[in-house]
Amino acid sequence: MKKYFTVCAGALLTIGMSGCGDPSLDEIKEKIVKVETRNASYTAVNKKTGAYGKYQILPSTGRFYAKKLNIPVSQWRTPENQERIFEALLQDNIEQLKKQGLDVDAFTVYGCHQQGASGFVCIMKNENLTKKFHIKLRRNLPPQYRNVDPNDLRKTWINYWKNKMEEV
Repeated sequence: MKKYFTVCAGALLTIGMSGCGDPSLDEIKEKIVKVETRNASYTAVNKKTGAYGKYQILPSTGRFYAKKLNIPVSQWRTPENQERIFEALLQDNIEQLKKQGLDVDAFTVYGCHQQGASGFVCIMKNENLTKKFHIKLRRNLPPQYRNVDPNDLRKTWINYWKNKMEEV
């Protein structure tokens, strides 16, 4: 029953996002892949963060969602399970965006993927941006933007990633 509900929820989410000129869930996923791995490799590894696979899922996130989806934790890296985990992660992120009254588009969904849903909401609402947040924002910008004035960092990060997600 749980599996049926997950499939139905995913189908409804895809249908709901595909109208009114908004990008579909598949289009958003495609954009995220282009930004994260470029070659869509299920075995890509980020040596700095340990993020793995086509969607660059952090191991801790992979383990969390494997448990949530009743996938053996040791199997979260398989292509089939990466797809299942990423779908569930996207659904959770989209739910958080809607709950916070934020638009659902490629930029906002990717922002949640990159910063975590609560972190992305803090960035967009300009709340609780600690020094740790500033470090994370700088780390997720190209080198030419990393030394931007702290007062401009949030806006620089938002503008850079909005433009990047429109380009891909």
